[in-house]
Amino acid sequence: MDGAHRRDGELLTIGAFARASRLSPKALRLYDELGLLTPVHVDPCSGYRHYAPAQLERARLVAWLRRLGMPLARIREVCELAPDAAAGAVAAYWAQVEADVAARRDLAAFLVDQLKRKDTTMARPLDPATPLTMRCAALTDRGLVRTAQQDAAYAGPHLLAVADGYGPRGGPAATAAIEALRPLADRDLTAADLLTVLEEAARDAHRAAPTADEATGSTLTALLRSGARLALLHIGDSRAYVLRDSGLVRLTHDHSLVQSLIDEGRLTPAEAPSHPQRALLLRSLDAGVDFAPDLQLLDARPGERYLLCTDGLTGVVPPEEIRAALAGAATPQQAVAELVRRAHEAGAPDNVGCVVADVVTEGEGA
Repeated sequence: MDGAHRRDGELLTIGAFARASRLSPKALRLYDELGLLTPVHVDPCSGYRHYAPAQLERARLVAWLRRLGMPLARIREVCELAPDAAAGAVAAYWAQVEADVAARRDLAAFLVDQLKRKDTTMARPLDPATPLTMRCAALTDRGLVRTAQQDAAYAGPHLLAVADGYGPRGGPAATAAIEALRPLADRDLTAADLLTVLEEAARDAHRAAPTADEATGSTLTALLRSGARLALLHIGDSRAYVLRDSGLVRLTHDHSLVQSLIDEGRLTPAEAPSHPQRALLLRSLDAGVDFAPDLQLLDARPGERYLLCTDGLTGVVPPEEIRAALAGAATPQQAVAELVRRAHEAGAPDNVGCVVADVVTEGEGA
């Protein structure tokens, strides 16, 4: 090693260290600013950075982890671990990556299926009188930590809904949201009416949202059925899923700060549960914010199983466990009980609300 590559006998200049570690000087400066790879010496006059040869192992690990796509905050944690623990952390990260890829694969399969159905429908329209019904069950649970219940749920053959209240009057807000929709369960609606009446009922709930000195409101996720057509309304971070041949597919997108950070690539799904602002909503039924729900129409088919749930479930039970619980339960009643049980096993730090519904042909089974 020549003198240009040394300082104080052993230190490498940033250029020499960059070449040896296969990291660019720009990346090294960034990692220094983040406290991820700090030089052992910085010239007080020029600001020039120098590194010890012993830092090359850490630098190469950082480079490999970046190639895996691991976010810098998580890389910092891995680099501070002993080798065995670091290996476990990398394995856990990659398992999450594979789970995310699997979820996207399931979503792609769902979209392909939906588009094929639309093409079939254009050639052979769905019979609006298709004799379908839904067998369903709803269950709410206070959890193991919260002292109050702020989740509400409803399940009927024409209407499914969950709501998760927050703030000093969150419980009444969630109950009011469900009550605003309940009259729809008894109305004789056509498929063309579904979205309009569902949105209007939810808008009434938004207008009636309680006001308080602190933010108070509720999420709302609901499905309204007429024949084989389903209208889905969603606002907040409760969720809707469908289990079908293509797997468990998430039908909703969270209206939360954490989800927006994931969408922007600034946060990974694995980091979301521990984010300090994970409960901050960007949209909800709240008198202080605009009413802006997501709305969509779906075609139901016999054999599908739908799940609506609050984040008290999804925040602690991973998607693969939710899928296993839904796939393994013989009835919706057994499914909601199993989901709540798994939330309890995970500590149930929040209220849990869930609705499960099976789409069946009228008169099928008992």
